[in-house]
Formats: sequence, structure tokens, C-alpha cells
Amino acid sequence: MSDTTASIAVIGGSGLYSLFDPASSTSHAIPTPYGHADVTVGDLGGRRVAFLTRHGTDHSVAPHLINYRANIWALASLGVTAILSSAAVGGVSAAYPPGTLVLTDQFIDRTHGRADTFYDHGSVQHLAAADPFCPTLHGIAAAALREAGEHVAESGTVVVIQGPRFSTRAESVWFAAAGAHTVNMTLYPEVPLASELNIGTVNLSFVTDGDAGLAPVAGTEAEELSAVLIFARLREAQPRIVSAIEAIIRALPADYAGRKLIDPAEVAAVLGRPVRARDAA
Repeated sequence: MSDTTASIAVIGGSGLYSLFDPASSTSHAIPTPYGHADVTVGDLGGRRVAFLTRHGTDHSVAPHLINYRANIWALASLGVTAILSSAAVGGVSAAYPPGTLVLTDQFIDRTHGRADTFYDHGSVQHLAAADPFCPTLHGIAAAALREAGEHVAESGTVVVIQGPRFSTRAESVWFAAAGAHTVNMTLYPEVPLASELNIGTVNLSFVTDGDAGLAPVAGTEAEELSAVLIFARLREAQPRIVSAIEAIIRALPADYAGRKLIDPAEVAAVLGRPVRARDAA
């Protein structure tokens, strides 16, 4: 199999900046019509996997400046049909305290100004988004984590905010009242963009905090939210998160072919667009 071919991809959120042994993986700057994307290809869970980190290996790319279209297009160009993403999230529900792993199955978009479709010229495609994450992959992931003995919340609605600032207390209360369980800054437009290229997605989130001062457990003191707190908890949880990712990858069927939400001819047209040189404006 080619070093630049993979049917499974992992997108690393905050705190997850590498996944493979450098000695047995290859890194690639993949040109796309939207700029380049840095992807590493290696082995995990007995499968060939493509990996990219949303924020860069030094966490230098803000959530609203991530080149989501380049990332997803690059993965599709490698033959990816399934994306397992990780994400750091704040919890706005007492049922989702810090330390909880969540298989997110719905989102509420509160972002603005992000390029969120591949079909913005030449062709208009209306994506069915009632179930934004692939139900098949979600079920496989839930079963794999149960088999591994990992406690996980098997359903969750995330509010995706613009960032990079955190929520106000009023916003946090509002999100909870709207039915959300967690808050994140990056799952939109990543998820629908993948769906537009017929790639199935499944998300594993880790709750790092109680968002804007929400007490993590009833009867306990609220904690002050900070990036320092979040990254400390992510470092501590990283072995658990990677182990969960590996368990899910091992369970993914080799013949999974994606979701087919958009006419394959339209997807092929997007993937056939001319790529842009890395140094192009």
C-alpha cells in the first residue's frame, strides 16, 4: 500500500499533536485547491491511518483560522472514507463532568464567517444534515469502547462557538437551556465538509472543564476556566484518549465506504479541481 493512501483518518484536537512513531510514519505537505495540508501517514490499531492536527503541532492556528476545506480535501485525496476526530470540550451539563469521554452525535453551529462548503461555485448541493455524524460509525465506536471497558457517554450535543475566547456565563447557561451538553470551537465546519465529500465521521470528545464556571459536580465548587487548566488535563488524559482512538480504529470495518450523501459525480468534480501551489496567495 502506498505511503500516501489510507481509508481511515484521525483528526487531532487540542493536546493531540502526534499519533505515530516517527520512525515508522511518513509526513506529507499535500497541495489542495485551498492551500496545503500537513498529513502524517502511519499504522495504528492494525490499520493504515492518516493523521492531521487541526491547530498545528505547536497549537499556532486559532479555531476560526483553521483551513478546514484544505484539511478535508487532502484526506479525501488520500482515499479516506472514515474520519475519527478527537476534541477537547467544556461541559455545560452536570451529566458531563470533567473527565468524561463523549461520542458526540449532534451539533449546534454558533460560528460565523467560516468557509463551510465545497459547493460555493459551479454547483449547489444541499447536504442532508439531520444526523451530522455517521450513525454506523457511531454505533461501531460505542460498541468498541464498551468492549474495551471504557466508560463513555454514547450521545451528546455540542455547541460549536467561534473562539478563540471561552464562553461567558450567560452563554454557557443559554447553551445548556438549548439542549447542549458540551462546547467546542472546531467541529464546525469540519463535519459537514467531510459529509459533502461522502466521508463518514465519528467524534470522540474529552470534557476538560465545566465551561464558564459551571460546577463540575453538584455540590462542589466551581473552578476558574483557563487554557492552563485545559492543557494540563489533556496531557494527563492523553494515554486514555489514544487508547480509545486505537480501540475504535481496530473495530472499523475494512469495507466501510462512507455515507454517499452527495452525488459521487459532484464529489469527483470537487476532487478534480486544480490544486494550489503552497506559496500561492
